[in-house]
Amino acid sequence: MGNKIFAPKGTRDILPKEVKAWEMVEGKIKEICSAFNYKQIRVPDFEHYALFDRGVGESTDIVSKEMYTLNHRGSDVFALKPEGTSSVIRAFIEHGMASGITPTKLYYITSCFRSERPQKGRQRQFHQFGIEAIGSYSASMDAEVIMLVDTLFSELKIKGLELRINSVGCPKCRSDYYERLKNFVEPFKNELCEDCRDRLSKNPMRILDCKNEHCKTLLKEAPLMVDYLCEDCKEHFESVKEYLNSAGIDFVVDPKIVRGLDYYTQTAFEFVSTDLGSQGTVCGGGRYNGLVKMIGGSDTPGVGFGLGLERLMLIMEEQGLLNDMEEDGIDIYLAPVGKDALKIAFKSFRELTKKGIKSGIDVMDRSLKAQMKYANKVNTKYTAILGEDELNKGVYTVRNMGTKEQEEIKIENLTEYIKGSLGE
Repeated sequence: MGNKIFAPKGTRDILPKEVKAWEMVEGKIKEICSAFNYKQIRVPDFEHYALFDRGVGESTDIVSKEMYTLNHRGSDVFALKPEGTSSVIRAFIEHGMASGITPTKLYYITSCFRSERPQKGRQRQFHQFGIEAIGSYSASMDAEVIMLVDTLFSELKIKGLELRINSVGCPKCRSDYYERLKNFVEPFKNELCEDCRDRLSKNPMRILDCKNEHCKTLLKEAPLMVDYLCEDCKEHFESVKEYLNSAGIDFVVDPKIVRGLDYYTQTAFEFVSTDLGSQGTVCGGGRYNGLVKMIGGSDTPGVGFGLGLERLMLIMEEQGLLNDMEEDGIDIYLAPVGKDALKIAFKSFRELTKKGIKSGIDVMDRSLKAQMKYANKVNTKYTAILGEDELNKGVYTVRNMGTKEQEEIKIENLTEYIKGSLGE
């Protein structure tokens, strides 16, 4: 026997016993997106490297440290997508979706990849649910996006989440703020970590998002973008708050939310859970008015969010919301004894499955006693026994595994009998 090969570090298999919970969550996502009139889009797992370099931002940790790159025959450079927004906006531009109904409202459930240190709720391959609403400058669009994800959390009965919002301004008001921030930092600039010193020249506001404890202490009294908003951004932020209040959605203003991606403008928000400790952000998003133009489209506003499904599932598990997510059983198990019986049972098996009845059949040449044990393990509702006596009579002995009652049913009538018993 050769050496075992294990899944790559930072990835995990989602086993059949877990899939039901995933399907429930994904089903709820699709249901809510449909209620808000968002259409699903599916994008490739890899893109040209330049898309993320330009869209996410070369100064971000995602592009500079975490992105998986692929060199194809020494010419084209691709990257496994680290997030969904840039790919969706690329598709929006490429397929001329701006000429359709405005705003364009899209959602996705997709795999993303980041080469970072795996930890609780954070993997190198993960699954992201996100929505993108493209074409509206209105603060009501921001509020709708937040409302959608708030509705999802409510429908899933998740507790202990706090909505935090901020405004990160626009290029017009950022320039003055950046100068103030740089002036504040200048006396102790060399004490900052290497990442912060690099960010200071490329995207100064992102130093406020540094996880280094020493940097956090140095920046405790740093000026905040929310205090230097231009009139348009200030009015937009106030409107977002008004719409959220009108919808009865609780929030707190957190002036230090800047998000980790360069394309955000104006509204930035996070839903945070204390159940995940230091990695408590479950969902993050905001407005990105410059992104479409940045990656080759016309000047078009947008707003959206990304939500890590692994983190969501982890919270639901910790809150006991997945305890009753057991694997489904089957409707009927066919228990033939001998080769001749198996041939006849296979025909019945074909008829049952064509009608959409969840069925199983012995493929291990087990004894009848062993088959009955197996039938209990797979949680079947009915078992149809086809032994020598049944073959001679042309019937199945059908046992209700719940009541233990049984009756003889003609072989050719089995499918209709089971359909009727299941109430179909």
